Amino acid sequence: MKPKPTVLIPQGELFRVELVSLIDIAHPLVKLASRIDWKVFDEQLGKTFDARTGAPGNNTRLMVALHYLKYQYALSDEAVVSRWVENPYWQYFSGRQFFEHEMPIDPSSMTRWRKRLGEAGAETMLKATIDTGVAMKAIRLSQVRHVNVDTTVQTKAIRYPTDSRLYDRARERLVIHAREAGLCVKQSYERVGKRLLMKASRYAHARQMKRAKACTRKLRTNLGRVIREVERQGGHPSLDRILAVCKRIHAQKIDDKDKVYSVHEPEVKCIAKGKAGRKYEFGQKVSVAVTSKGGWVLGALCMPGNPYDGHTLQQQMEQLERLCIKKPVQKTVHVDMGYRGHNYRGEHVVITDRRRRGDIPKRIWRWMKRRAAVEPTIGHLKSEHSLERNRLRGILGDSINAILSAAAMNFRKLMGFLFAIFLKSLEALLSGDRRCCAA
Repeated sequence: MKPKPTVLIPQGELFRVELVSLIDIAHPLVKLASRIDWKVFDEQLGKTFDARTGAPGNNTRLMVALHYLKYQYALSDEAVVSRWVENPYWQYFSGRQFFEHEMPIDPSSMTRWRKRLGEAGAETMLKATIDTGVAMKAIRLSQVRHVNVDTTVQTKAIRYPTDSRLYDRARERLVIHAREAGLCVKQSYERVGKRLLMKASRYAHARQMKRAKACTRKLRTNLGRVIREVERQGGHPSLDRILAVCKRIHAQKIDDKDKVYSVHEPEVKCIAKGKAGRKYEFGQKVSVAVTSKGGWVLGALCMPGNPYDGHTLQQQMEQLERLCIKKPVQKTVHVDMGYRGHNYRGEHVVITDRRRRGDIPKRIWRWMKRRAAVEPTIGHLKSEHSLERNRLRGILGDSINAILSAAAMNFRKLMGFLFAIFLKSLEALLSGDRRCCAA
């Protein structure tokens, strides 16, 4: 069923403290709570609830606020819920009236709520930050006309994939799933595999590569024996996915394409972005659209399969049309040279970067030089808003994590904008007091 609406009690209670008496009304988080249109989330997520059956869902505003705070401070589900109990400002932002001493939900509820949220719901949260910025005049129309688009890698929280690790982990997970399904695995190679993996790592560190490869071959042989033993017993419907992944790992060669780099996340791709410090990164490609001035994130889109950068521009521009200001404004999109031969066909102007100015007018060249401003924004998304090491599962988790990271970036900028206004008003007030004292 749909979540029950929050009912504010007009009369105070004796043994409960109202949050208004604990917090500073001028705090940016308090002001931002009144600026966001919370009804939009109820309308968007109300379609996913059944009207009559089931228990009432968790409060929508509470869940949205928890995810904003989670990604702003790069916290886990458990950490954001536990800190919510200690922070009266977070409770007020979530729509609570009284200070609460217990956790509002179980942290596992956030995982299930994200599945209900989906990619469209995450885009609603990003759009809410953009609309709030426009309503507060933090985002100006002139800023939206010039947009920088670039791609980056959203790395996945997996171990570095070596052949020996993959063979041993695939065997280990297949044995566990087979025994849970009721199959009898006589030889699990648990102790043998652990010893071979340790020896392979030590031989490779000592540059004794022939011995290391011999240990890796034995690990592959053990994986093949477990696969055949499971297949001889007829398998089980619950083993189809893990068995298919193990077969791909067992059969893949060093020069194959579309290799499996993780047992629990087989969709992970190996992406080379030409970095000196990281030759390869394992995750999914993400396209990011940022205003040339102001650094507001207008779009973030996960691109599974490691496509060419130029072939991601059409989808990114379609997302910009969904999320950006409704008033039709022709945008000038600035991209780097990796977008040459892009697939965008629309009314907006796409300008590809060049090494030399040549015959480019000076007014256009000034905006082209600002294209690199997207790079520090990507750095903040990775270091501060959980884009660097994604822990959400599957392609859906990759999409939601990228969009909510962008929403958290805008959320932080909105709070900074409100804090700057507060400082200006405070400075004006203090300067007025000084003038009164001088008079």
